[in-house]
Amino acid sequence: MSSIGKNIRNLRKQKKMSQEQLAGLLHVTRQAVSNWETGVSLR
Repeated sequence: MSSIGKNIRNLRKQKKMSQEQLAGLLHVTRQAVSNWETGVSLR
């Protein structure tokens, strides 16, 4: 997991948000958020 992915996950958890909720706010898929958090993709 990249440091960016860790930050995304930690901030999401602090706000008590699911990946689905964050994805909705950012107009991306839940899979995109998952990929960011795991470092698979940062796009």
